[in-house]
Amino acid sequence: MTPLRGVAVGAGYFSRFHYDAWQRAAGAALVALCDTSQERALEARRRFGVGRVYTDVAEMLDAERPDFIDVITPPHTHRDICRLAGERGVHVLCQKALAPTFADAVALVGDAECAGIRLMVHDNFRFQPWHRELRRLLDLGTIGRPHAIACRTRMGDGWGAEAYLNRQPYFRVMPKLLVFETGVHFIDVFRYLVGDVRQVYAVLRKRNPLIAGEDAGVMLFEFQDGATGIWDASRFNESRDPDPRYTFGEFLVEGPGGALTVDERGRLTVHQLGEQPRDHSYAHAHVGFAGDCCHKAIQHFVDRLHDGMAFETSGHDYLRTLAVQEAVYASSSTGQSVRVREP
Repeated sequence: MTPLRGVAVGAGYFSRFHYDAWQRAAGAALVALCDTSQERALEARRRFGVGRVYTDVAEMLDAERPDFIDVITPPHTHRDICRLAGERGVHVLCQKALAPTFADAVALVGDAECAGIRLMVHDNFRFQPWHRELRRLLDLGTIGRPHAIACRTRMGDGWGAEAYLNRQPYFRVMPKLLVFETGVHFIDVFRYLVGDVRQVYAVLRKRNPLIAGEDAGVMLFEFQDGATGIWDASRFNESRDPDPRYTFGEFLVEGPGGALTVDERGRLTVHQLGEQPRDHSYAHAHVGFAGDCCHKAIQHFVDRLHDGMAFETSGHDYLRTLAVQEAVYASSSTGQSVRVREP
C-alpha cells in the first residue's frame, strides 16, 4: 500500500490534536502545513515535525500536489479552501462546523460533488471508544433495538467573566454556540446509535450574560422508528468529574432487553432486564483528545481513501445531521416541535 501524501491548513488551538494523530496514522503522512500566521505554522512544524510551511493554501496545493488536505480552520473559510482543493482534484477532510449556515454547507457539499473529490466531515465524537463499543453491543443485540437514548452534559467552562478566554475565546461572540459548536456532535452520535431523526423540540437558554450565543438547553428527539432521545446540556454549570471533556457527558441507551450506560470516566455498564448490572470491559485511554477520537477519525479517513468505501461522515450524509441542528434552532425560536427536513 503506497502511503498517501497530505497537507493541512490551520494551526490554531484544536489543530494540535490533528497533528498528533497524523503522526500516528497508518497509510498516510502530512508533508506540509499552512496557516495565515507564519509564527503559528512554524511552531506547529517544530512541535510535530511536519516538513514544509506555507501561508497561502493555493500555493501549498500547487507546490505539494497532495492526495488530500485536512482543513482545521474556522467555518467561514471552509468553502473557499474546499473549492481550491476541488479545482486540483484533492480530497478533503474538513473540521466541523462544516459551514456558517445550512445553505453554505449544502453549497460546499455540492461543490465537492461537482469537482469529483471525496469529502469527509471531521466530526470525531462518533469515533470515541465508548460510542463505538455501544454501537458494537447494540449490533450484537445485547439490549435489543434501542427505544430511548439520553445524555447529560455539564462542561463548566462557560461561567464567569473569563469564560472561554483560556482556550477558544471566539466562543464568546458566536451568535450560536451550544448546539452549533457542541450539540452537533451529539446529534451525530444519536444518529449513529439510533438512526435518523424525524422531529425535535428544543428549549435553549443563555446563562452567561457576557456571551452572545446560547450555552444551555434541553432537546427532545423523536427518531424515524419511534425511539426518543434527550440531550440535557450546559456549558455554564459544572460537572462533578475532574475531566468533563473526556466523554463530554453521561449516556444511557435503553431497549426492550435492558440498558447500557457510560459515565464520565468512560466506564460502561450493561444492565439486562431481570439481572444485576455488570461492568463491561473495553479499551479506552486518556490519549489525544477524548479517547483518541481524532486519531480514529483520521485513520477512518485514510482507510476509506485506500479502500474506496464510504465515509461514515461523508459530506452528503452529514447534511442530515445539520438538518437536525437547523430544526433544533427553529424549535427553540418558535416554541414548537419542528419536523426535520430532507437535506
